[in-house]
Amino acid sequence: MSVLNAARAIAAGSDTRVVFPELDDPRVAEAARHLTGNDLCSVLGVTPEITDAQVAVLVRARGMKEAMARRLLQKPLYRAAAMVAAGEADAMVAGADSPTRRVIEAASMAIGLADGVTIPSSYFLMLFPDGRTFVFADCAVNVAPDATALEAIARASADTARVLLGSARVALLSFSTGTSGAGDSVDTVRAVAEATGFDGPVQADAALNATIAAKKGLGSGDANVLVFPSLDAGNIAYKLCQELAGAQAIGPFLQGFARPVCDLSRGATAEDIVASTLVTIALAQRA
Repeated sequence: MSVLNAARAIAAGSDTRVVFPELDDPRVAEAARHLTGNDLCSVLGVTPEITDAQVAVLVRARGMKEAMARRLLQKPLYRAAAMVAAGEADAMVAGADSPTRRVIEAASMAIGLADGVTIPSSYFLMLFPDGRTFVFADCAVNVAPDATALEAIARASADTARVLLGSARVALLSFSTGTSGAGDSVDTVRAVAEATGFDGPVQADAALNATIAAKKGLGSGDANVLVFPSLDAGNIAYKLCQELAGAQAIGPFLQGFARPVCDLSRGATAEDIVASTLVTIALAQRA
């Protein structure tokens, strides 16, 4: 069963409450009609009024004054995130009309990071025509992660893969495999590999091809989680896979938050939004 079909099966009849702060966008509205029409979730817009529970989230978690909390909650993104944190919704899907940094700000302020997570990051779920599915990270958030940030990305991506794919075989990608090359970026990747036990530094061919992995002496060549050393590399890679290999890129999803948050691409179609929401529901049900 494909990861999308599995997510649809989890969503069916789950009555997961998903808040969409951009329901006035025609693409989001179309996706919402599909989701509700097929009993895949309960679609919520932001509450008409600010609730005491939403205010309490910001006051308690951030120590801000009530007046400041109420001002922030006038913004739909913040109110939607507070709905999730207050238990009024189970997950948030946003970003069709909002830049990633705004979605992250709202989620960080209201929902907060999961225990043990130091930074938020992102991933795409990549579905290839041959049936293979991968987690690509980080392709949307962290521009030039240092070793601490890259380790957080790798660990969060492994957790994501375990939930969605059933296992996590992580490759920390580089232009060098093992000790064949040197440079600051290679050193960073090597430090993360030593801290996590994940394969790396490893070139993409060795990460994906067992014959090459054996020849280069690192990994088993069957990675399903590809962690890129920079946003440049990750973003370029996922778009190349879309255009040259016909891969479907679902996301980006934000990871590391205490509750599921999906950050849609501003170019997302209604079909993309449905797919992203199904994956978000699967994460919410297994959280």
